[in-house]
Amino acid sequence: MFTDPGAVPKGNATKEMIQQMGFRKEQIIFKCPKCCSIKPERAHHCSVCQRCIRKMDHHCPWVNNCVGENNQKYFVLFTFYIAAISIHSLFLSINQFLMCIRHEWKDCSAYSPPATVVFLLFLCFEALLFAIFTAVMLGSQVQAIWNDETGIEQLKKEEARWVKKSRWKSIQAVFGRFSIGWFSPFTQPSLKSKYDSYLYPV
Repeated sequence: MFTDPGAVPKGNATKEMIQQMGFRKEQIIFKCPKCCSIKPERAHHCSVCQRCIRKMDHHCPWVNNCVGENNQKYFVLFTFYIAAISIHSLFLSINQFLMCIRHEWKDCSAYSPPATVVFLLFLCFEALLFAIFTAVMLGSQVQAIWNDETGIEQLKKEEARWVKKSRWKSIQAVFGRFSIGWFSPFTQPSLKSKYDSYLYPV
């Protein structure tokens, strides 16, 4: 929610900034007409955030932020853990329901049997709904990483003007080198350099 998705600084498409970045005069530089910034390769303008985002996948209303180059790992982990918790709560709800059927209803819940059934059915429905939704989101994110193609690039059917990475390199670009840190939302994947983390070459 509070992580920078890879926003390009607004209004950096000035002559001074272009010279400071070391671009040559004859070099082609794309400028976003909406936020007046140098538009790196694979960046897209978000109409909600009002800025360009590097490797923008989509704007997520659930986290009120864009999913882009810098926070895709956190979004994948978010959907993974929500799906896992939803499946776990579905299992617990079904287990509780079966336990109530096998034993006396009075012993398995503090509520009356009809209220317990309603609560358990609601819990099962909610857990199933969240499990399906987040599992689909997780699957689409993993597929996008696997194919080195963002959700926007897939929707627009953009022809790949960038050099596509191998599947393993594409996964490492999002999660970093393989370690236990892949599963931690508190570790950042290592960036190649300050220049790469700031702006793609155009």
